[in-house]
Amino acid sequence: MKLTLSIEPGLIDQMKEVARKRNTSISKIAENLFKGELEAETKPPFIMKKEEELSDWVKKLTIAGEPVADFDHKAEYRKHLDVKYGL
Repeated sequence: MKLTLSIEPGLIDQMKEVARKRNTSISKIAENLFKGELEAETKPPFIMKKEEELSDWVKKLTIAGEPVADFDHKAEYRKHLDVKYGL
C-alpha cells in the first residue's frame, strides 16, 4: 500500500544516506519505525521480569525479602524523626 508523507527536503537526503548505508529503503526504515511505535503503544509501560531473568546487580538492590508481621512502622518512623530532628 502506498502512503504520501510531507518531509523536509534536508531530512529526506539524510534518510536516503542512512538507507544506503544500511542497504535498505526509506520505506523499510519508516515501516520498522512505525511498527516499533505501535508495539510500544500497545505494550504495558512496565513489565516485571522473573527474578531469575534479573541481573546480579539488580538482585543486590533488594533490601528486604518479606515484611515482618509484628513490625510497627509508626514507631520506627517516630524513631527516625527523633534522630533526624532531635525530638
